[in-house]
Amino acid sequence: MKNIETLIQEAIALLKSLIAIPSFSSEEDQTALLIENWFTQNNIPFERENNNIWAYNQHFDKSKPTLLLNSHHDTVKPNQGYTNDPFEAIVKNGKLYGLGSNDAGGCLVSLIATFTHFYAKENLPYNIVIVASAEEESSGKNGLNSVLKHLPELECAIVGEPTLMQLAVAEKGLLVLDVVVKGTASHAAHNNPDNPIYNAMPVIDWFKTYQFEKISEVLGPVKMTVTQVTAGKQHNVVPAECHLVVDIRVTDRYSNIEILETVRANVNAEVTPRSMHLNASSIPVSHGLVQAGIALGRTTYGSPTLSDQSVLSCQSLKLGPGESLRSHSADEFIYINEIEEGIQLYIKILGDFLKN
Repeated sequence: MKNIETLIQEAIALLKSLIAIPSFSSEEDQTALLIENWFTQNNIPFERENNNIWAYNQHFDKSKPTLLLNSHHDTVKPNQGYTNDPFEAIVKNGKLYGLGSNDAGGCLVSLIATFTHFYAKENLPYNIVIVASAEEESSGKNGLNSVLKHLPELECAIVGEPTLMQLAVAEKGLLVLDVVVKGTASHAAHNNPDNPIYNAMPVIDWFKTYQFEKISEVLGPVKMTVTQVTAGKQHNVVPAECHLVVDIRVTDRYSNIEILETVRANVNAEVTPRSMHLNASSIPVSHGLVQAGIALGRTTYGSPTLSDQSVLSCQSLKLGPGESLRSHSADEFIYINEIEEGIQLYIKILGDFLKN
């Protein structure tokens, strides 16, 4: 079995290789080959569907519960502020620059190294499955959600996203609504008491002022924001409809269906969700994974950003090297020592959890 220092150096080398290959959502086939190569070189059998790759620990036992390790290898497209080549892995002043280095390449290679460390261990109380998933950034249909049907029932998960190796014990879900407020089309010169733009004003005000009763201890209140308003084609025609888009960040106190039902009961409009599967997620602070992290000096918090936790029905912890504020930024980077610390902490947290 390789020692931890060797795994760290090989993980950093893998991340440099991943950075050098474009892997936009749905275009991750070449980075998938790099991940396959890691497993092949370490004599670890794996499975692949589309651009998702997964593997199980050597001594998998169907009678035991299963722990998931997951992070993604797709990236967003580089923004226009880049001064470096986004596909060149540059190391400078302890930073590794490159698109996807922070979100979520550092997490992914750290989890792959951690899985490799535990792969051959015998008599573990949990099975371990790792999924290097695609299409996370686009919430696509061929991402982690498409792999779950192939996996055994999952009892808990660690989802690798940049958290500075602090413990994100809850994550807000996302519900995007298309709202259509009806009215009566007419010439602007005529009196019209049924203007859909005016009809939309109390609807917009409801989204602005309504407060959901239940407040999450970790994530706070549900947040609703009208982000787009569209109506009309020309100055002298009252349109028949006013269209709104509403972004709702859902907490662990509500399901997406509960939020949708409340909206429909309160607004005079047609309300259509774009999807229903991006739910809030959480894990109790009392859970063994969280307690193992706390024992190592890690702190807990609630995350406002969305990840593949949203497609999991099991309890899940978001945890990884890097910092969320660097994600999708120009000249994205991760500190080399964050990867080193990340692998060591992942191994310690899992080691303590698997001993209990």
